[in-house]
This record gives sequence, structure tokens and C-alpha cells, in this order.
Amino acid sequence: MSVPKRHLTKSRVKKRRMHQFIAETTLGACPKCAKPRKLHSVCPNCGFYKGKEVINVLAKLEKKDRKLREKDIKETEKDQKSEKKEKPMTLEELSKKKF
Repeated sequence: MSVPKRHLTKSRVKKRRMHQFIAETTLGACPKCAKPRKLHSVCPNCGFYKGKEVINVLAKLEKKDRKLREKDIKETEKDQKSEKKEKPMTLEELSKKKF
């Protein structure tokens, strides 16, 4: 078994370990509820992943909390639908539209 020939100082060890840090996780917005979530994972707020419900989040909540969560989800869906309607038309769509 090898033994170090000389003692390594604290500063030398810390200089070497300086680049071994934990990277901050990147968050993305959930397409269903628009809350921040980790990428490529199930949303902890609504339980959806890739447009499919994976976890029934509302079943675990109490009645009062369930109503509040359902209300929040409906409001965010309405906001997202209204944003989609306000989308500007392209030149092709304008040429096809009859006045």
C-alpha cells in the first residue's frame, strides 16, 4: 500500500477540491400548471408528466386543500388558453382569412 511521502497542507487539499462542487439543478415550467419543476420528472404540484397524469396528487390531500388546488389548476389552464388565443397570425393565415 502506498504512503504519501510528505504531509499535504489544508490549503493544498482545498485547492484541489475547489472544483468539486454540487451543480445547481435547472428548473423548467410545467406545461400543465406553469409551476417550476425539475426537468424530465413528474410535476409535484399537478402530477403530470408528458401530458399524462402519473400521480393523482389530489387524492392524497384533504377536502379543503383539494378544492384550493383544483381552483388553482383551473385558473392556470384558463390563463394558458387565453395566451394561446392572443397569438399573432402569420402572413399565410392572413392571406387565407376572408374579410
